[in-house]
Amino acid sequence: MVTRMVELCRDSLTEEQLMEAAALLRAGELVAFPTETVYGLGGNALDPGASAKIYAAKGRPSDNPLIVHIADTAALPVLARDIPESAMLLAKRFWPGPMTLILKKQDIVPKETTGGLDTVAIRMPSDPIAAMLIRVSGLYIAAPSANASGRPSTTKAQHVYEDLNGRIPMILDGGSSAIGLESTIIDLTGEKPMILRPGYISIEDVKEILPDVLYDPAVLKRERNDTIVAKAPGMKYRHYAPKGELTIFEGALSDVVEAVRAHALEKVNQGCCVAILASEETKDSYEGYNVYSVGDREDEAGIAARLFDTLREFDRMGADYIFGECFNTEGVGQAVMNRLVKAAGYHIETV
Repeated sequence: MVTRMVELCRDSLTEEQLMEAAALLRAGELVAFPTETVYGLGGNALDPGASAKIYAAKGRPSDNPLIVHIADTAALPVLARDIPESAMLLAKRFWPGPMTLILKKQDIVPKETTGGLDTVAIRMPSDPIAAMLIRVSGLYIAAPSANASGRPSTTKAQHVYEDLNGRIPMILDGGSSAIGLESTIIDLTGEKPMILRPGYISIEDVKEILPDVLYDPAVLKRERNDTIVAKAPGMKYRHYAPKGELTIFEGALSDVVEAVRAHALEKVNQGCCVAILASEETKDSYEGYNVYSVGDREDEAGIAARLFDTLREFDRMGADYIFGECFNTEGVGQAVMNRLVKAAGYHIETV
C-alpha cells in the first residue's frame, strides 16, 4: 500500500481539500489526521471492519478501546445512553477540546470499536482539520493515536509516516499538534466521576465543574498490571515507549541529577549509547552526555508539547539507555509523569 502525505494549512482550509480523505473514510479505509492533542488514526466508528483495520495497522490489542470523535453534541444521544447531567456540564465547559467522556454505549456502536465494552469513549476535537473532516465525512470517527502500538504518540505527520507508512492510504499533514499529549479521559458511568487518563485538562480544572471527581487508582500506580480491564486507552499496556530502555529517577532534584550522571557514566563505560532527558534548569549539569531538554519546569504545557518528540529523538540517535528526571505531579505535570512512567515500563528509581 502506498501512503500519501497531504499537506494542509489551517488558515486556508476548505472542505474540498478534505473530500478525498472523507471518501476514503466512507469506503471503510483509514486516514491519519491532526488533532490539538496528538495525531489520530481515523476510521468509521460504526463500521466494525474499519475498527479492525485500525487495530491491525497499529498492532494494537483488540481489548484497548478506541475514542469516537464527533463534531457536535447532538451526536451524544446517538452514541450514548443514560447520559448524566455531569456529561453535559463538562461538554459545555470543555468541548470542543482535549477531554474524552466515557458513557454507556448505544447498540449502534459496535463492540469492535469499544474494545468489547458496553461503554463508549467520546471526544469533540477543537483542531479545525479534525472538526472539518468529521463534518465533511458525515461520520463519527474512531481514532486512537496514529502510532504503532506501544510507541510514543505522534505529534507530527512525519512521526505517523515513520510508524504507519505502507499500512494506511493517507496522512493529513497539519503541522505539529498544539498540546502534544492525549486527552483527559473521565469515566461517568460509576457512582463518582473518575479520571482514567490525565491530560491537558487537569483534575483541578475538572473539580471546578465536578468537585467529587477522583483519579482512578490505575492512574497513580507505579507498577505494571496487565490484568486490569482497560476502560480507556492507555490504562493497561505499556505505552509511549522509545526503543531504548528508559529509567526515571524521582526525589530531590540535586539527588536525581547525581543519580542520572552515575548511571549514565556506568553505561557509557560499557560502550552503550546513552541519552539523558532533562529540563532547562539541569541540562548544563550533564555536560559531555547526549542531553535533551524538554523545557522549563515552570512551563508544564511546554514540556507536554515536546515530550513525545523528544522520546522519538532518542530513537533517531539510537539510544540504548535513557535516563530521565521526574517532573511535578500537579496540573499538566501529572499527565507528563503518567506518560513517562508508562514509557519507562514502570521502571522508576527513588533517590
